[in-house]
Amino acid sequence: MRVMSSAETLAPNAVDARAERRAKRIAKHLTAFSAQHGGSADAVVEYVGRDATRIVLVGQDGAWGDQVAPSYAVGRRAAELAGVTLHDSFEGELALKVRTGPYEWKRMAGIQLGG
Repeated sequence: MRVMSSAETLAPNAVDARAERRAKRIAKHLTAFSAQHGGSADAVVEYVGRDATRIVLVGQDGAWGDQVAPSYAVGRRAAELAGVTLHDSFEGELALKVRTGPYEWKRMAGIQLGG
């Protein structure tokens, strides 16, 4: 016997409405990030695990940030609502846009050194 998740027990319209509300809430954060970092942003939506997706943003000024969404579909929808430019992967020109500061370099060095 298969046990249904809480999302599966809700009516399809209720699930869709809930996902849309979540996407709109996340989109507000993405839009605010874009406004604070040059007026637009590029984004990549990545799977983090079964129940989470990460939206990585890169602003026009090279600043980067991220938001977590409960699913890939919600993450993509949030990015679409926010009007950010979606990319399939975080490489090439998008990766070259990222500006890192002392905090990131110290953190990366600490991870590599085991600290």
